[in-house]
Amino acid sequence: MNPAILVAAMAVTTALLRFIPFIAFRKNTPKYITYLGKVLPPAMIGLLVVFCLKDTSVTAYPFGIPELIAAVIVIGAQIWKRNAILSILAGTVVYMVLIQMVF
Repeated sequence: MNPAILVAAMAVTTALLRFIPFIAFRKNTPKYITYLGKVLPPAMIGLLVVFCLKDTSVTAYPFGIPELIAAVIVIGAQIWKRNAILSILAGTVVYMVLIQMVF
């Protein structure tokens, strides 16, 4: 099967799953749906942080320094611009430059 068709199908499915609560509860959104909408995004970010840092070794060279620098960049960019995509992109670029060219 064509990979583009698979990617398109997954994108449409993901979008529909995210839009269904908003379509189903247009005006009378239950409180638990509103609550989940507020707490799940930060929880997912926390999960991603744990996943990204789980294999970091602080006892062997480079002692987690690239990860620490990238995390500080992400936090700083988020505080500065309040843009998650920019923050993640900046941290990723800094991390990749550090591990490819510095460490």
